[in-house]
Amino acid sequence: MHDFRLSLPVLVALLAPASLAAATPNASPAALRDALTFHAAFDGTADATLARGDRQVYTAAERTKREAAAPGLPAEARIARGEGRFGDALEFRGKTKAQVFYHGGANLGYKPANWSGSVSFWMRLDPEKDLEPGYCDPFQFVAQAWNEGNLFVEFSKDHTPRHFRFGIMAVTKYWNPQNRKYEEMPDAERPIAPVHQHPFRRDRWTHVLVTFANINSGTTDGRGTLYLDGKRQAAMSGWNHTFNWDVTKSALTLGLNYTGFLDDFAIFDRELTADEVTTVFTLPRGVSGLHATP
Repeated sequence: MHDFRLSLPVLVALLAPASLAAATPNASPAALRDALTFHAAFDGTADATLARGDRQVYTAAERTKREAAAPGLPAEARIARGEGRFGDALEFRGKTKAQVFYHGGANLGYKPANWSGSVSFWMRLDPEKDLEPGYCDPFQFVAQAWNEGNLFVEFSKDHTPRHFRFGIMAVTKYWNPQNRKYEEMPDAERPIAPVHQHPFRRDRWTHVLVTFANINSGTTDGRGTLYLDGKRQAAMSGWNHTFNWDVTKSALTLGLNYTGFLDDFAIFDRELTADEVTTVFTLPRGVSGLHATP
């Protein structure tokens, strides 16, 4: 004989309203808003719409000399009115020797131990037709020197179609102690999450979201995940992601060797869940909808 008696927890779950059962605190707009450290909507200005630190965008004539930067965009970049995924967009009209950046630190949600976070943005370009030869990094987290720790997405330089990759490179001795050449190393031996067949096109926007966890934990529990249009595409794990940053020199850089459009750039101070990634991807007003005044 079957026993059809239900325990109290099961009975409560069955009788709970559907809306309550479906709700998860971590996927709520309020939880996402609380985690937001930086947002540049690029509507009318390249300065950030929301920031825990300095909202101003800067341009350094030389990429290694951000201390000599001036506010504003270089001649090769502009706000493209009405061209965005939501409203306006930031357009890089050609490769520039200058560096476009925002100050890091609080804007990145940086932590000297156990740093986790997420980065969300939209891109529109045809990498094979629009990019010049060489690496292209739509964004980077970097500080005083590249080999002291960095985080980025990139288009590769020698593939057709170009590979799209999310990378987290610790201090060089932790991930490449033999100092081997980057492109000669197999994907599995590099701290990257690669996509070999990318979806990017000139006639549609593609959503990019990356998550990372346990930077500066001191152990090999570092990980990162790459999502495109709300779907998980690639991941990395088992790395010692130790950075040696002078955080006062840290920065979010945009548009290194990039030609195309960027929109709705946001940083969160924790590793978003898969459900939250879907929520961000489907926001009808973009990230502005999370913090705009009703």
